[in-house]
Amino acid sequence: MAQVLVLYNTPADPAGFDRYYHQTHISIARKIPGLRSYSISNGPVQALAGSAPYLVAILSFDSMADVRAALASPEGQAAAADLSNFASGGATLLIYDSRAV
Repeated sequence: MAQVLVLYNTPADPAGFDRYYHQTHISIARKIPGLRSYSISNGPVQALAGSAPYLVAILSFDSMADVRAALASPEGQAAAADLSNFASGGATLLIYDSRAV
């Protein structure tokens, strides 16, 4: 399984971020082709060392090829373009292949 991990930094307006993310961005991101699951952190994120992100999102796909196709799709591009509408603190996107151990 391949995953996209999105680490959102603390926004200038946390309440506005939350409202927009839940009311608008999730529905945009759910349209990304090949998306198998989409989960987000619930409540404050805690770091064992260093600073913690404001919110963590994990999007799962069947393969890295599916991730690349999804991100290049019009729906993936729309989700990426939407970040500027609410993620004032910025975001880090990590893409990786995972396996159960």
